[in-house]
Amino acid sequence: METRIRIDQVEPDGYKAVLGLEKFIESTSLTRTHKELIKIRASQINGCAFCIDMHTKEARKAGETEQRIYALNAWRDTRFFTEEERAILALTEEITLISNHVKDETYAQAAKVLDEKYLAQVILSIITINVWNRIGISTNLIPA
Repeated sequence: METRIRIDQVEPDGYKAVLGLEKFIESTSLTRTHKELIKIRASQINGCAFCIDMHTKEARKAGETEQRIYALNAWRDTRFFTEEERAILALTEEITLISNHVKDETYAQAAKVLDEKYLAQVILSIITINVWNRIGISTNLIPA
């Protein structure tokens, strides 16, 4: 497998625009844990090997446990995640699988446990990793 195209080189302004989204997410009040859970879970759903590799490494560096990383795709069946994390993961799955829409119940639960600004930041974070996943998958980015 080889990378098909280097968008950062061929269309640097478009790539910089996506980087702008990422920089915004990094400047928010989202916790490092929440950011990484969102990135890993969306990347698992989308099947982006490059992003799964990158974000599991970053999560470990930030102190995330192996147990939680390994159980992330089965988060509903564990007690490893907080109420806020569970709401964020449910929202991550439904926004990532957007053709099924975001259920009112899922949104209501997130709105119940997260304040409005944090919820907006979570949604933007989910959208941003989905952009990166689509870049990684469509261009065939390969983990090192």
